[in-house]
Amino acid sequence: MSITKELYGKLSDGREVYRYTLVNKNGMTIKVLNYGGIVTELWTPDRKGGFTDLIGGFDSLDSYLNADGYQGAVIGRWANRITKGQFTLDGENYQLYTTASTGNHCHGGKAGFNQKIFDVETVDAEEPVIKLHILSPDGDEGFPGNLDLTVTYTLTNQNGWVINYYATTDKATIINMTHHAYFNLAGYAAGSIRPTVLQLDADTYLPTDANLVPTGEIKSVEGTPFDFRVAKPIGQDIDADCDDLHKAGGATNGGYDHCFNFAGGKSGEPAVKRGEAYDERSGRVLELYTNSPCVQLYTGNFINNKKFPYKGGYEQHPQILFCLETQFMPDSINKEGFTPCVLRPGEVYDYTTEYRFSAK
Repeated sequence: MSITKELYGKLSDGREVYRYTLVNKNGMTIKVLNYGGIVTELWTPDRKGGFTDLIGGFDSLDSYLNADGYQGAVIGRWANRITKGQFTLDGENYQLYTTASTGNHCHGGKAGFNQKIFDVETVDAEEPVIKLHILSPDGDEGFPGNLDLTVTYTLTNQNGWVINYYATTDKATIINMTHHAYFNLAGYAAGSIRPTVLQLDADTYLPTDANLVPTGEIKSVEGTPFDFRVAKPIGQDIDADCDDLHKAGGATNGGYDHCFNFAGGKSGEPAVKRGEAYDERSGRVLELYTNSPCVQLYTGNFINNKKFPYKGGYEQHPQILFCLETQFMPDSINKEGFTPCVLRPGEVYDYTTEYRFSAK
């Protein structure tokens, strides 16, 4: 129902960063930066009608520029990992930026979309819309092709935050977009997300190596801590004696940072419900709708940077926030039988995810 704009800060080169506030007819509010498409705040009502900010993030642009974790940002051109940052496409070999700690590519590179200034168009309608556009040039972070990308956020009258990724290219390339919003349905400063009840329509998941790159195996969730087909608390099996959980544990004994695979999911198809999270304390429900074939469940195991407290001075701790990052299978360009990830001239990359909020 309304959109406002304010200056949020400036980059070192003088470019201005703006924050846009979108409010729907129910009072649901989202605050978005043109830098990285970062969502700094997301306010939704609890069962008593009280509004709380559910998104982990910071009070200043400086923190977003210097902290780790991709807090609240658009991720691309490639979400998640690629082994050694290398792939071959149409007979050409490509080398992407790799992290010093793992030697693999992660989340778009040294300066991925989470660090880009987007062109912005707003539509102040019954359901407010913000469109974030960027032209990523051929060779950007090592990726081939001029990629024309628009990321659209819509606040619906059903209290849905809808994200659409729409991209074209002039040369064959790979693409795998996601959003790195960190949620706590009781409020970002409410403590552990272990009590949050989660359900995912995923029959399989991807085991990883020690650097969290998929091994290539597609494994059934049956009889494992990764079975969320029937709703259960995130913390119910998180401490199980399971090698896959230990690898992703970060600053904890164990945790989830794994790709869960849905049946189907293609570009341009309607988004369908794939999961649901529920917080008994507040009564909030988050329903996940998407046409993406997978979701990465991340339980914030590495959130522990004491130099950058969250909004209001709230100290970072592991497993106080969780992510549901819809995407393709990580490293799919290098793994036989994984989800297709190549975009060619004349084709359209058109994927949608909705986080729909309610309370009971």
